[in-house]
Amino acid sequence: MARLNLFRNPLNKWLGRPEPRPTIPVKELRERDRRRILRHFLQIEGRDRLLRFGSPITDEQVTKYVDSLDFERDIVFGVYNQVFRLVAVGHLGFAEKQPDKDSATEKDRVAEFGVSVLKTARGLGIGSKLFERAAIVCRNHDVDTLYMHCLSSNQVMIHIAKKAGMEIHREYGEADAYLKLGPADPASVLQEAMQEQLATIDYALKANVRRATKLWDMLPGRKK
Repeated sequence: MARLNLFRNPLNKWLGRPEPRPTIPVKELRERDRRRILRHFLQIEGRDRLLRFGSPITDEQVTKYVDSLDFERDIVFGVYNQVFRLVAVGHLGFAEKQPDKDSATEKDRVAEFGVSVLKTARGLGIGSKLFERAAIVCRNHDVDTLYMHCLSSNQVMIHIAKKAGMEIHREYGEADAYLKLGPADPASVLQEAMQEQLATIDYALKANVRRATKLWDMLPGRKK
């Protein structure tokens, strides 16, 4: 399957214009997106599902995981493509500091990040964009240590970790990485607000186009 060109304007090629660097809006997801989150994870199969969750899990276990998402406690991010399909999800989970484990921080809480990107959307830097957004949110929530846990064979996550400058520790086929973050400042607060505003506008436009397309297809005389 050819990779879907998610964020580029097809008119640029037709008009002979150079392609600008694609913008990847990262949207904070809510309860209304839970059904789409489940659909996203159920599309991840085989080895990709193993790499995302660290063990082979069934569709039923995936459903339980999605049902357990607490949008009040944790933060879930998503990236929608041009046809309003959720192609990437990042889960930023917060937890109380464990003194015997989280020696890298003096804060009361730490955060752990997990990410999944569908095959059709890979190679566009979406995973890194989700991680960058998670790091900004951590700073603005007074969390200075962001963890990622994955299998050592998960080269995509290892690449994201290295690119972000995370310290990586490998042991028994698994890898733990953490990144120390600076404190919040006016720039980080503004950056988070602007990113969410851009993503909210993008989300609304794509949702409206999707809704209009469905209505158009329902008109009398339209071929099914």
